[in-house]
Amino acid sequence: MRADEGGFDATIHAPNRLRICALLDTAGEAEFAVVQRQLDVSASVLSKHVTVLMEAGYVAQRKAVRDTRQRVWLSLTREGRQAYGAHRAALRAIVGE
Repeated sequence: MRADEGGFDATIHAPNRLRICALLDTAGEAEFAVVQRQLDVSASVLSKHVTVLMEAGYVAQRKAVRDTRQRVWLSLTREGRQAYGAHRAALRAIVGE
């Protein structure tokens, strides 16, 4: 699901997905495990939400080996940053700010 004409985006609006976008917007890029700790969710819950955001084209992942283990870093795509910004603006408009 994409944003409506006012910028409200139901894909981003789900609480955990909104929190993921907010964290990545601020951090630029974050390791999967860091996002998991910040949101206090299981790896499977985070993975499901990240998959939805990736399928929408909003989040990208980068895999690399660190400390002999494969790690995953997440970041917002250009489209994701634009959608998140539009969604924030839509929320401000709804609450009258």
